Amino acid sequence: MEQKDYMLREIEKIGLILNSIRQKLFGGSDNLSLTTQEQFQTLSERLYDEINFDLDKFLTSSKDESISYMSAFNGFSVENIELLAVMLSEKYPSKALQLLEYCNSLSKTYSFEREQKIQKTKDLQK
Repeated sequence: MEQKDYMLREIEKIGLILNSIRQKLFGGSDNLSLTTQEQFQTLSERLYDEINFDLDKFLTSSKDESISYMSAFNGFSVENIELLAVMLSEKYPSKALQLLEYCNSLSKTYSFEREQKIQKTKDLQK
């Protein structure tokens, strides 16, 4: 029971961190002046500061290495991975697509929204 509670807290923690980053980067009128590079830097710094997740290492790794690296962190649920993919989709569409496809392999249910995100990400790669 204690292990389950720990995992739930970790999942919630990463979800809160990613939502906080998303809100800071994309929400509110005071952030409109942030460039894509500044947004990425903020995302990278927050992930590292909060959970020691090295986004640069993740992005430069192969698909299998990236998934393995992410799996080492407790708390990356399908929803959290999908949120990270959305935040990466503009600057790193191929990595975002890998994450969305990984979500499909993890999830036991079909998601129309995720499929739309996959299609949108594929369109960004063209």
